[in-house]
Amino acid sequence: MKSPEQVVAEIGTRLRNRWHLGVAGLDPDGWPYRAALGQPTKPQLEADFPTARRWALDWAAWADHQGLVLVRQTRRVIGTSQTLPTHLEIPDLDTAARLVGQEWPAILRTAYDRATVLTTAFPYVDLVKTLPAVRALTDVDFTLLLDAARWFSRHDARGLTPRQVPIEGLHGKWLNRHHALIRHLSGKDDLGLISRPTRVHFTYLDPTYRALGRRWHESVTIGDPVTPAYTPDTILVLENKDTAVYFPPLPGGIAVEGEGSKAPGALPRVSWIRDCPRIIYWGDIDAAGFEIVNNLRTNGVDIQTILMDQQAYDAYERFGAWTDEKGKPIPCSPRKPLPTLTASERALYEQITDPTWARVRRVEQERIPLAEGLATVTAHLQNAVSLSPERRELQLP
Repeated sequence: MKSPEQVVAEIGTRLRNRWHLGVAGLDPDGWPYRAALGQPTKPQLEADFPTARRWALDWAAWADHQGLVLVRQTRRVIGTSQTLPTHLEIPDLDTAARLVGQEWPAILRTAYDRATVLTTAFPYVDLVKTLPAVRALTDVDFTLLLDAARWFSRHDARGLTPRQVPIEGLHGKWLNRHHALIRHLSGKDDLGLISRPTRVHFTYLDPTYRALGRRWHESVTIGDPVTPAYTPDTILVLENKDTAVYFPPLPGGIAVEGEGSKAPGALPRVSWIRDCPRIIYWGDIDAAGFEIVNNLRTNGVDIQTILMDQQAYDAYERFGAWTDEKGKPIPCSPRKPLPTLTASERALYEQITDPTWARVRRVEQERIPLAEGLATVTAHLQNAVSLSPERRELQLP
């Protein structure tokens, strides 16, 4: 037998899952809704009818106070007929919001208002798809959204960057964040905007090259036919900028700044990086670090990792981070398949994504000394195939 609090909680779940359908007028099976109250069995009734009677009276009083109707059924109890409630009738979406309370009445008021505005401005709008996306927008952001969608429906933005779109009060980052919603409302498959070119920064590590007094640090713009000053034998993809910039000299080496989740999308597009015979990845020991490793491999970059195993974790756990850059506790990341991880990588990944894991979930790369990084790379290369004799001579810029 359910209490009113239990039934209201169930109604709340239904409300969260279906409110947008109701506001859009596309939920014929949603409301009215009969919420089951649970039924005492015949043995329960006959063993302790006073308890069932009190439960029925409590439901009657609660429903009367809420102005709701109870569906009842006659039951036989020890030779007598007794009427007991079976369901609570919820007539409509607004009543459900009133019962659940909290912010729901306000959410629905805003949703109805925005649905009217959206269908008036954009008659073809898919409210079921759009309402959840605009629910959390402030009034200012919703107004900006309408202005942007109207502008794009009437103008050709081809060749403009998000920052160059001439809409008052609109910032490029805001446009990037709401790009898909604006595209939907404006009725365009493509807004025509262009993005700033992606650049990959890298540092020359070869000591012979450095002795020539040439530049140490450089970048390549994705899409430009640019080659480095020499063809690297070894590329180190390093998560942290400081680690990449200050990594010690390494014969035939180039240190590439991975820049976190940017790496899997950018690095495969640079042929001399993608085709290097030895690519070593060293990043943070955390869930995001292992996701980057997996995604690089999935995108065609054949990398091997260093200092991202149990031994490195155990050695430097004392420097691990319990909070993020904003001082908030680092949460347990949801575990993902990551099919390209090695057995040792997966073992550590599964530990730090285990909700019961009581140790740190992040050991940042920069907490491990560069000397240790160089020693590990050197040992790794010594165990690998020796440097190719066909290595090209240094090509000075």
